[in-house]
Amino acid sequence: MLQFFALGIFTGLIYSLVALGYTLVYGVLRLINFAHSEVLMSGGFAGYYFLHYTMKSLTVSTPMRVLILIGAILASGIVGAVVAVGIERFAYRPLRRRNAPKLTYLISAIGASYFLLNLAGKEFGRNPSATAQPITAKFAWKVGSANITAFDLVLLVVTLFLFVLVDTLVNRTKIGRSIRAVAQDAETASLMGVDVNSTIASTFAIGGFMGGVAGLFIAMSTTVDYNMGFTPALLAFTAAVLGGIGNIRGAMVGGVVLGLFMYVPIYWIHQPFYEPVIGFAILVLVLLIRPTGLFGESLGRSA
Repeated sequence: MLQFFALGIFTGLIYSLVALGYTLVYGVLRLINFAHSEVLMSGGFAGYYFLHYTMKSLTVSTPMRVLILIGAILASGIVGAVVAVGIERFAYRPLRRRNAPKLTYLISAIGASYFLLNLAGKEFGRNPSATAQPITAKFAWKVGSANITAFDLVLLVVTLFLFVLVDTLVNRTKIGRSIRAVAQDAETASLMGVDVNSTIASTFAIGGFMGGVAGLFIAMSTTVDYNMGFTPALLAFTAAVLGGIGNIRGAMVGGVVLGLFMYVPIYWIHQPFYEPVIGFAILVLVLLIRPTGLFGESLGRSA
């Protein structure tokens, strides 16, 4: 059971990274960015190619593996941020200028999602590609009945660092004050001198960076393909709703809680591959019983 508990925590951390992108965008625009799955996919491909070519051409001593991993994290995050900002620029901003209905934003996001999905399928092929891992599973430690690998520890350290970084950025910096001001009242924030378009683009960039890094970790643990972001992004949306959509710390906690709820029951039912079924059942239950999630605070009112 301890092994499933650990698996739930580490998988949940990935969901939390993706959920941060959902909750930041929702907190500012009150919209769900359904193209966020392709941000994750873009980061996964960026990390895959970075690892593939650097591991192939460089001597992979342990210090070099660490440097390669840091480079892969930055490459995946930056590509994810660029794709997210592109989505905001071409799929959202023109609609904001025309004060389009909310439903139009949803349709535009779905259109951007399918465009990027099929573009990746056309350019990279539709067959999964294996990825090189800079830190392999041969480094493992026994904790009770659970095996903890170096990959798990790297995932834990990186995600905790990014969580603290984003929380500090939003609550203690100038750009964070702008994000919270726009989330609370965009029109008043604009009258007070806040550049709303720039703030929204920054919000997409931060969420995109998190999604891109999550894509790297998914690529390192499974395979890379054009559709790799679909299921993790939906489960991350569940995590965001579970924690309280629009709440940053809620997204962090919601991902881990979702991972535990998904994987620990497998110990008793003895049926693998039921994890997504359990995850989406949790989404339905949360929407029926507590739509505001565990914390239930929006970004604009949380600080």
